Amino acid sequence: MTLVSMKEMLERAKKQRYAVGQFNVNGLSWVHAILDGAQEEDAPVIVAASDRLIDFLGGYRLVANMVRTLAEEKGITVPVALHLDHGKSVESCFRAIDAGFTSVMYDGSHDPIELNVRDTRKVVEYAGAHGVSVEAEVGTVGGMEDGLIGGISYADLGECVRIVRDTGIDALAAALGSVHGKYVGEPKLGFAEMEAVSKAVGVPLVLHGASGIPTHQLHRAIQLGHAKVNINTECVTVWSEQLRRTLDEDRETTEPRKILTPARDAIRHAVREKIREFGSSGRAGAAGNPERMPAGEREDAGVQPLA
Repeated sequence: MTLVSMKEMLERAKKQRYAVGQFNVNGLSWVHAILDGAQEEDAPVIVAASDRLIDFLGGYRLVANMVRTLAEEKGITVPVALHLDHGKSVESCFRAIDAGFTSVMYDGSHDPIELNVRDTRKVVEYAGAHGVSVEAEVGTVGGMEDGLIGGISYADLGECVRIVRDTGIDALAAALGSVHGKYVGEPKLGFAEMEAVSKAVGVPLVLHGASGIPTHQLHRAIQLGHAKVNINTECVTVWSEQLRRTLDEDRETTEPRKILTPARDAIRHAVREKIREFGSSGRAGAAGNPERMPAGEREDAGVQPLA
């Protein structure tokens, strides 16, 4: 199968008020589980590799070949985008594009906005020549990401407008109260700021650190323009919990398949649950062909507005 850019899938999701799930890869089991879960739900999906884990995963080319080949071997028919998450540098984004990634995120959020805009524009120009979509970030999503800990810094509205206007990005991750990793207490997203940013920039928004956010808050965020929702912590949590249960239940086994298969299935179930929560189940068949969409699901059948 051919991997696709996330541009069209996100534009369609924003218009129809659902979200496409991004699920991060931490090894081969995750690729199996994400692809199988999306296929079973008939949903478009974004398979992502964090730039900080690329070496651990074997390099950009290995990740791209692993996802593409496994999708072909499985006969996957739903739209799949392969995304570089939190690209650390312009050069790393270029390397991912050259390796076959169909989408990249350049994360210049820790730089002054002038540098963020300058470097994001470089990535957009290179990606555009290859048909690759680009996500950028403004503000700082807090919490722990791949071993790095940071605090929340809300995105500035003017900077959000500037980076979209001056770079031509396809999606914007505007930090508005979410965190990577596990939440302590109930998350408090900045919905007023979220609405203002969404109206001002026009492009699909991306919600990072979505694991653990209550469903009603996720649905509100989707209604306010978030067409891409990133999940990692929930998947690694169910994987590790199932792995521990399997080993506790049979302490004598040394068979990798027996140990790892239930953990892979736990990821798959988590992926399916999140896809349903985001409202993207059954959306793959309509991708690029609205006439195939069931009646009542063309414009307003995504996540419904909250009272």
